[in-house]
This record gives sequence, structure tokens and C-alpha cells, in this order.
Amino acid sequence: MPSPAPRTRFGGQRLPRMSRARIGLWLRLTLRSACSPYRARCMEGQPPGLPNPAEMENGTAPREEEPASEAQETTVTEGAAKIAFPSSNEVFYNPVQEFNRDLTCAVITEFARVQLAAKGIQIKVPGEKDVQKVVVDLSEQEEEKAELKEGANLAPGDQPRTAAVGEICEEGLRVLEGLAASGLRSIRFAREVPGLHSVVANDASARAVDLMCRNVQLNGVAHLVHPRQADARMLMYQHQKASERFDVIDLDPYGSPAPFLDAAVQAVSEGGLLCVTCTDMAVLAGNSGETCYSKYGAMALKSRACHEMALRIVLHSLDLRANCYQRFVVPLLSVSADFYVRVFVRVFTGQAKVKASASKQALVFQCVGCGTFHLQRLGKASGASGGRVKFSAACGPPVAPECEHCGQRHQLGGPLWAEPLHDLDFVGRVLEAVSTNPGRFHTSERIRGVLSVITEELPDVPLYYTLDQLSRTIRCSTPSLLQLRSALLHAGFRVSLSHACKNAVKTDAPSSALWDIMRCWGKECPVRRERLSETSPAFRILGVEPRLQADFTIREDANPSSRQRGLKRFQANPEANWGPRPRARPGGKAAGKAMERSRLHQNKRKEPAEDPVQRAARLKTFPCKRFKEGTCQRGEQCCYAHSSPAPEDRPDTPYQNPPGPGVASGPGVD
Repeated sequence: MPSPAPRTRFGGQRLPRMSRARIGLWLRLTLRSACSPYRARCMEGQPPGLPNPAEMENGTAPREEEPASEAQETTVTEGAAKIAFPSSNEVFYNPVQEFNRDLTCAVITEFARVQLAAKGIQIKVPGEKDVQKVVVDLSEQEEEKAELKEGANLAPGDQPRTAAVGEICEEGLRVLEGLAASGLRSIRFAREVPGLHSVVANDASARAVDLMCRNVQLNGVAHLVHPRQADARMLMYQHQKASERFDVIDLDPYGSPAPFLDAAVQAVSEGGLLCVTCTDMAVLAGNSGETCYSKYGAMALKSRACHEMALRIVLHSLDLRANCYQRFVVPLLSVSADFYVRVFVRVFTGQAKVKASASKQALVFQCVGCGTFHLQRLGKASGASGGRVKFSAACGPPVAPECEHCGQRHQLGGPLWAEPLHDLDFVGRVLEAVSTNPGRFHTSERIRGVLSVITEELPDVPLYYTLDQLSRTIRCSTPSLLQLRSALLHAGFRVSLSHACKNAVKTDAPSSALWDIMRCWGKECPVRRERLSETSPAFRILGVEPRLQADFTIREDANPSSRQRGLKRFQANPEANWGPRPRARPGGKAAGKAMERSRLHQNKRKEPAEDPVQRAARLKTFPCKRFKEGTCQRGEQCCYAHSSPAPEDRPDTPYQNPPGPGVASGPGVD
């Protein structure tokens, strides 16, 4: 007699044969229903849409997105490029950042001029030739000097090699735009920057890549711009070899670039240019110090100098990541503009130079009362015998537990970059090129103003104070910019403005001298000390007699050159409700809702203007107090009622809700 079939355990229990049959039937039906869509697509001849195993392995598989909606497209012309992008916010575009793109084109042009000049190649920028003729006609001596230099560099019978815009230069720059979106920036590079070998426009969105391909064909730059769909990090990690690195890498993400910095410092060539934009200014400006540390490795402080501190934190983060691979950064230009910061750095390799990176970083001790700050370097570089440099740990701290001026405690921020933010020689090249060819960019006027202020900044003085901060601390009227600058110059100190803040005072004067000057100003504009608390910073600072007698007589050199020439140094509001735009959504989803919500929140704390007729009717519902006292002389012209109407006779008004707590109501209240 055959033995019975063994029973199967399911969930810790034995199942009978009938239950096993039902489970098998249920599994077959489930698998058949799951495979039916896939089988239908194969029968129709369409690809099943499964990702390539190789793409899944290296992380470059395209993101799954819904098909694009049939929405209208908007055509935008910026610089020499013309792009089309969907109006449904499927691909990100912000017209306010035109200044960012113009400045980037100007910087890469000068970088290409420097790099290709070492190879004997001259670049030809549209508009420069005619301008140079005008300059030469005004100065014949400069023309003769230029001809002598050209004759010395060229051998007899040789012709200089040139690189023009829109042409492939075999020895030119290889450019990568890691997050290209619509491809506007890459197309502008191809149409405005000479000396390029190729431009890789990459984005992880399939919709963005399709749009890039259309825009590339629309502008006729398919020979230079190569759209690519991949994860930007994986793409840069795949180009770590020295022969495959990019000469220029541009990163302009939505928010923080922190996830891309490690790959970027490895994929840029020796001496290559790395351009990074950060739009998460709330994090970099000190609103969330712990988040800033997790992204950039530094604690941000709430300070009047928060915009320059943001620049220095980004440079510190770049240098820290480069040091892991025996590389270091050299800043060319660092700009704080609008709602973002933008840095341009060159990346080099050198073990000996990497050892000096610790001495380039510093911690910030900032008083919570008066805002006085002190910097403490992390490392120390000193000379040794034989011309060698010895590196050691720095000694500190530079402050006592309590502030020497107001007695308050200190906050600790950083580490941040404590070296110069700019290469003034390179900034001068860019400024000269933009000034001699003002028609090249739409924002040339602003570029000239910002770069002019940068050339006037003190390069060896980190951070700054502001006029309103100093005067608010001691509760006095604010001195004019020329008065405070003149007082510092009379005292023998250096002083400059800052492009990051309109009211900035960047000086090498110690904090004690700065507060002495403010004490002298407090005597000329007396402060009511009886209203000050004995524990307030103003009471303690003004309670000390100044050792330095300040002279507020206006000096001629107190007014900077950029201010005298009336340059456009600081940006006015470019448009209504300008600023960061909402993140691009696949298929344009939620874009309309986000914009509508943004419009509803505009001026939500402001009450709408009341109609005069409704206001007169509303005031007539309140009895006149002076009429009750018999002192009202207005008669019928009085805006209040001279007879108290019954509650049911009161007219309807738009203010039916009772006033909230703490809100006054009654006669005379609008």
C-alpha cells in the first residue's frame, strides 16, 4: 500500500491536500495577471522597458518618468542661445540667474585664453576685435608695444593658431555641465566661448535630455554639445583617469551641491576649473547649523557677515574633499549674489601643498552680544632651516570665556576658508575683457560693478562688520559710510567695502579700535544711557572711555572708486516675486499648484485696502462719544453716528467676525 503524500507546512501549520491545490491555482492566476501587460507589449512590438544590467550596475540607469503632457512650450532667447522649454515646469529654468550664466561665460573665456596661450593658440571673442581697434587708435604707443610682443613670440614665417566661437579646437577645453536641465548653459558655452573641444550636457531626467537634444539641433551646435543621460556622480567617477578628466566642470544644482563635490574634485583635470553654485542659503547663513555641518563639514553662524561666511564654508568643503586625494583648490573668483553663492576654483595635485591646507582653515569665535568675531587658525606654518616649511598645530583660543567688550559668551563656528577669496590678477583680466566689450552680455553693467568692488576688497581680511550692526549695538544713530571709513583711515587702518553686503565695513583694525571709534561717535550723537539696562552690551561698551580719539572728517580716499563712478554694484529687484523657483517635476506635476500656493501666500499678512464707501458705512455704526458728551461740533459731517441705532438696523459690513484677543475695536479704530 503506497504511503500517503507528505503534508506541506504553511505558516507553521500542516495544510491538507485541498489547500495545497488552491494555493497552486492562486499562484498561477497571479503570475498570469502580472505577466499579461508585459506579454501584450511584446506582442505589439514595443520594448519592454527593462533597464540594461550594465546601466543598473554603474548607476546610470534613467529615472522612470511619466510621459510628457501636451503643454505649450515657451521659447527664451538668452545671450546667443535660443531654447524651448515646457511651460509645465517639467525642466528647471530661472531667468533671474542670467547674471550667473553671463559671469560663467566670461570666466571660462578668460580661463581658455590663459590655458590655450601656453599652447600657442589665440582665441577670437566676438566683439573684441572692433573694440581693440578703437583702443589702439587712442594710444599709438600701446599699439607699437603689442606689435613688438607679437613679433617676439612668433618665429619668422609662422602664423598664430586661432580658436573661434563655434569651432572645434583639438587642443581646447573639455567641458562638463553635470546638471544641464534645458541645456541653456551648455549651448551658450558652445556659441559664446571660443577654444572648446567638446561640451557634455548631462542630466538624469529623460525629459530634460530629450529637450536638450531639440535645443542643440535648434541652435546648430550638435558638433560641440553632446547630451547625455546619467547620474552626474557616476559620470564624473567614470572620468577619474588623468586622460579622461574634464578641463571645466560646472555644477549648478537645485539646492546643495554637496553630493557631487567628492566626484567633481576627482574628475577635473590638473589645474582645471571647477564652477559650483549653492542655492541653499538658509543652511549656509546659519539657520540650521547642524544641517550645514552634515553637508559641508562646518558650523554656520547667524551673523551680519553670513554671505561671506557662506562662501568660505563652501571653499573649505571643496578643499577638504580635494585633500582626500592629495589635491587642493586655489580660488579664482567667489561671488555672493541674489539668493545664491558661486565659486570658481582651480584644482591642483601636490602632497607638499596639501600639508598647508590645515593652516588655511580657521574657526570663528563670535560674541552673541556685540557681534565681535575672532579667527583661530587650525594649523600653523613656520619657516625651518634649509628653506623648509614646518607645519604644526596652532595655539589658542584667541578669546577669553567672556567677551572683553560686553561680557557676553562666544559662539563657535567653522571651520571655514581663511585665505583670500579671489585671484585679483585673474579678476582684473575678466573685468578688463567685460569692460572693453560691454555688448557681449546683457548683464555686463552689473558684472563690471561687482568685479570692481571685488578688486577693492581687502584680500587678507576675512569677514566684515556692518554699519547698522555697530550702531544698533550701542543704540545710537548710524554714521554715514564715508564718516566711518574716514575715521578708520585717520587712525591708520585699512578699510574697504564688500560685494556681499551693501553696508559692509571690512577692516584690519582690531575690535578694540573699532569700538573706540563707535564710542567717540556716541559722544557726538549722545545716547540716552538712562534707558539702557546695566547688563546690555551698549551699557558696558559705552561705560569705558575710548583710548583712541576718532576723527570723522571726510577724506577724499574714503569714497571708493566704484562708488564715485556710480557703477551698478548691488542688484535691484529684477522682477516681481523673484527668487528661487520651484523644483522641476516629472510631467510638470504640482507645478501649477505650487505657483498658485506661492501667489496666495504673497502679502498674506497685509489687509486689503477698504472701500471708502464701506468704511464710511462701518464708522456710522459706532456712536460718537463727543456727541454723548455734548462737545461734538461736526454735526452731520461727523463720521460717527449721533444716534445709537438698534442692532438690527446696523448695515452689513465686511467685518462680521469679532475681533481677536488683543485687537482694539470701537470708535476711532480703522
